[in-house]
Amino acid sequence: MRSYLRVLGLALIAGGLCAIQDAPAYANCVGFSGTADGFDQETGISRAQLALADAITDFKKQKKISAVTVTAMRAKPQPYWRSEVTPDLFYHPDIVKSNSYTVCWHGVVSPYVCTSGAKVCY
Repeated sequence: MRSYLRVLGLALIAGGLCAIQDAPAYANCVGFSGTADGFDQETGISRAQLALADAITDFKKQKKISAVTVTAMRAKPQPYWRSEVTPDLFYHPDIVKSNSYTVCWHGVVSPYVCTSGAKVCY
């Protein structure tokens, strides 16, 4: 009976070690953002998300990596003409997708300015 318990214990330990090895190990994560403007909300959002995607693509090329995990991250707004964006200038709701978090506000020159953010782990 004692040998059965020992074998069972060893099997559980081996199974646990295999499960740990299968888990992805991301050591480094970096935050990215992209800001763009538009004459309507749809254009501002799509341009900001495109700027974010371009920044991530450039980073992957620079680091020579292909496998990354991209998750949404709220980035600090990057206004063009203001020093900061006050709460009354934001458009609501924020646009949250699995791979980006976009906030938009009323710009000085353009009606819509948006910043999209994401966290990239590799």
